[in-house]
Amino acid sequence: MVAVVAGVAVLVAPRAADRTARVSSAVPTNAAAENPRPAAPRAVEAPAPDLSAAVARAVEAAGDADLGLAVVDLETGAAAGHDADVPFRSASLSKLLVAVDVLTSGEVPADDLDRLGRALSLSDDDAMNALWTSHDGMGAIDRVSAQAGLTATHAPEDASQWGDVEMSAADVASLYRYAVTDLPAARRAFFVTALSAASPTAADGFDQAYGLLAPGAEAHVCAKQGWMWYLPGDFYLHSSGIVADRYAVVALSVQTGVTEEAAKDRLTAVTNTLVAGLADQAG
Repeated sequence: MVAVVAGVAVLVAPRAADRTARVSSAVPTNAAAENPRPAAPRAVEAPAPDLSAAVARAVEAAGDADLGLAVVDLETGAAAGHDADVPFRSASLSKLLVAVDVLTSGEVPADDLDRLGRALSLSDDDAMNALWTSHDGMGAIDRVSAQAGLTATHAPEDASQWGDVEMSAADVASLYRYAVTDLPAARRAFFVTALSAASPTAADGFDQAYGLLAPGAEAHVCAKQGWMWYLPGDFYLHSSGIVADRYAVVALSVQTGVTEEAAKDRLTAVTNTLVAGLADQAG
């Protein structure tokens, strides 16, 4: 089901109860007549968080940045976003694709697991280069897209430039959902543990403490950051992850003519506003 609230697209996945097969409603007539019973009281369900309201508030904090925003409630399947289907150059978020591909490829050598852990936690580009080559990174894009139902993820023109893989915010959120619900338990634990160990400083010295990893941000978060300068002046800056063990949150941005710190402050304002809005809705 699709609704539009204040210009924000909201996708609501069917609840589990809606997908259950129907059971015959026939009741033995005599039993019903002879043994009348009072109706059982119905449990009162807490209202689902209004994701669209949280997204709308976050978009206001983006200023003039090109922003793709997506949030998925992993408990209910509800989703909302802003330009969530627009592909962005993914920078280091493409490491998530390779991670899922490696973790679904059968037995993984210990050296490759070590590289994968470094690629996710430290955003280690050398580790990613090795995995991209040895695990057919270009092929991984189609394999994982088919597995996770990604619809706006595209291979780069230059097969050596994994940072140019294009992904939409909705696809990144879907990838997180797939990883934490469909991967085997041990592989899921590896994925979450590696992202939970993201350090403030990346392997190349870049400061990762922005967005979902900003100081004072939600304590219960596992996250993957992405960044890339695209000359002459476009700065691709992304933050994505699982918040409060419930929400997949993805903020993709292209910011032009700004300093690194200004871009980080703007994206952090977006994610802080979104996470606060989700917390308010959850009560």
